Amino acid sequence: MAEFRARSCCGFRRHTCTGVAECFRDPTAAPTGDHGSCLRNQIRGARRVSAISAGWIENRPRSGLLRLDVRELWAYRELAAFLALRDIRVRYKQAVLGIGWAVFQPLAGVVVFTIVFQRLADIESDGLPYPVFAFVGLTVWAYTSGAVTRATQSLVSNAALVTKVYFPRLLVPLAAVFPGLIDLTVSLPVLVVLYAIYDVQPGWAVLTLPLWIAAAVIVAFAVGLLLSALNVRYRDVNQAITLLIQLWLFLSPVAYPTSAVPAAWQPLYAVNPMSAVIEGFRWCLLGGPAPGPWSLVSAAVTLVLLAAALTYFQRTERRFADVI
Repeated sequence: MAEFRARSCCGFRRHTCTGVAECFRDPTAAPTGDHGSCLRNQIRGARRVSAISAGWIENRPRSGLLRLDVRELWAYRELAAFLALRDIRVRYKQAVLGIGWAVFQPLAGVVVFTIVFQRLADIESDGLPYPVFAFVGLTVWAYTSGAVTRATQSLVSNAALVTKVYFPRLLVPLAAVFPGLIDLTVSLPVLVVLYAIYDVQPGWAVLTLPLWIAAAVIVAFAVGLLLSALNVRYRDVNQAITLLIQLWLFLSPVAYPTSAVPAAWQPLYAVNPMSAVIEGFRWCLLGGPAPGPWSLVSAAVTLVLLAAALTYFQRTERRFADVI
């Protein structure tokens, strides 16, 4: 009998992928009841593997129309804070001016823009002193361009983290858009000095400042999220981001007001989300013209862009670790 069992059930082997123990038999042997014991052992092995892998988290996108898991993002909020603080430390570490760069850059841009666009090109500024007009535009643009650039490069810069640790990949570009808010916060108080120099008094619209800051964050996050996912697969995005930011600067009302755009081009110009954001900041901080009805087009474009960026990001994030 022992000899017959040896021929009918030659032993066990472990599956290389699942780790489940399974019996293998001699194909020339006749079926016997002893194979049932082998099958029972195989089932026990499968249960052990299932128990061990119960705590595993598979790195895959969520299914369904509502793929965004806000609770999961909130659970990993400390990681987002760590990434943002690390970016701030690296940026200002061993810098002589430190946070002063947040003030120096827009002020230097104001000097150049005043000479080129006001003195030479005679650009109007909606009745506002041009230096103050340009300072607000450059401050908002400095935040948006910096946030988009950092978000675009965020996944590739954190490749070691993306390929080795599970966490919501959405946190990486999201954390990249918040450090620039410190620069924006430091730059805005400089307006108090400019108010006194050029006799500018903001009105009640200044109470809407948090709304316009949130709008700038949403625009930067939508564009940066889409470009970050594209940059993982197509590294040309990283090479082209500087050119894209420069072109976007001249297509936005940073050095000129929206009123300078011909009426026939206003609908197309409103497709640029930054047109409404920058004009909103000037209305809020300087008492300039209030955003017109075309700002609703900019808001709709922003929401569509954000939805498209989220959809594309979540459809491609499963392959980030393979191609990054």
